[in-house]
Amino acid sequence: MRRALMTALASITVLGSIALAMPAQAAAPNPVQPGMFGLHVPKIADGVIPSVQFGTLRLWDSGVAWGQVEQSRGQYWWNGLDAAIGNGNMARANSMIVLGSTPTWAASDKKAGTYPNKGAASMPKNIADWKSWVTAVATRYKGSVGAYQIWNEANLTNYWAGTPKQMATLTKEAYRIIKSIDPSAKVIAASSTVRLTARYNAFFPKYLTALKKQGWPIDAVAVHTYPAGNEGPAARVKYIQKTQADMRKAGVPADRELWDTEVNYGIQGPGSIPGRQIGGADAAAYVAQTYLDNIRLGVARSYWYFWNQADGRVGIVMNDGTPAATAFQTVERWMQGSFYSCVTGAVNQCQFGDNANPEVVAWATTGSGTYTVPAGVAVQCDALNQCSAVAPGSNVTIGSMPLWFGTAAKNAVHQSPSVQ
Repeated sequence: MRRALMTALASITVLGSIALAMPAQAAAPNPVQPGMFGLHVPKIADGVIPSVQFGTLRLWDSGVAWGQVEQSRGQYWWNGLDAAIGNGNMARANSMIVLGSTPTWAASDKKAGTYPNKGAASMPKNIADWKSWVTAVATRYKGSVGAYQIWNEANLTNYWAGTPKQMATLTKEAYRIIKSIDPSAKVIAASSTVRLTARYNAFFPKYLTALKKQGWPIDAVAVHTYPAGNEGPAARVKYIQKTQADMRKAGVPADRELWDTEVNYGIQGPGSIPGRQIGGADAAAYVAQTYLDNIRLGVARSYWYFWNQADGRVGIVMNDGTPAATAFQTVERWMQGSFYSCVTGAVNQCQFGDNANPEVVAWATTGSGTYTVPAGVAVQCDALNQCSAVAPGSNVTIGSMPLWFGTAAKNAVHQSPSVQ
């Protein structure tokens, strides 16, 4: 169960000269990695394994937070984490553990936060307890866990009642310990939600400033890009751009990635904005746009929240047979293992193919536009994997539903399961 995780690219399409003459606004030095396609699976420890191919698993809301594992000092209940990581291994998914939240016994303020236990949002009263926890986790799962995230939604007081400086201190200590035990593991910053602007502005820039003073002890910055309940991917694009502007302002080194460690749509709020259920083609379009926007805008990973039965918390339900699951699998097959070049416009375009096998995905963030089918293309497919013949040179109206254009041979490849 604790065998090292293995990830391999499904297939690598090396770009030759680009037949479609698309300007390379976001040309990739590396192909799309399996880790781009992340999921939350709350019942992963119970043996629930998604039917779709996914590259990475975020362990949060899975009964395996710090306070649930170390329920008294030095006494660890490893069963849940062992089972979750073991099942992730069987799915060939690279796991990421969220290291927070503070156990009740370790909390400096037992009234700070209630989830997943009393005092969970508190700064540990003794930082030695944090160091011991990080050491125990990193030692046990060395080689079996690909990443450790410091904390969940630390800009919200129900998850973190301390200061940005204190969170940066926890980050530095965790980074030092993890890298000394498992240098290949990535350390991911505490996440911040973006849509609650006041809370984001109060925490995120100060946290980055504190991390800078600590020498940037992270491999990636993390945000949660849930749009407002009545908004969609266009709002998420603005959140990503805001985050990237703040990263540039803070001087985040260029080699530190941006990860989106929770995303969904239609969730109630902020304020009095109601939630909404999003299904059918709209759900498929939103999921597909999410992952396509990642490579267009420079987001290294997204973890979809979540693979589960409907429980009223999220607007797009993803589980076996849902349009969202179909779109997740479809766009994963379009993208994974491919080099790409993207351009933003009234119709956004990302090219994955070459002269011999042209492949382009086109979609509109807002409204619609016209796209001319390039030479060599014979098939178009939408994110629900509904395909039809198309003629080169014809004009196609592109809206929010991403459309893939390519050869019959490449379409046949995409209909086969990915191999990681």
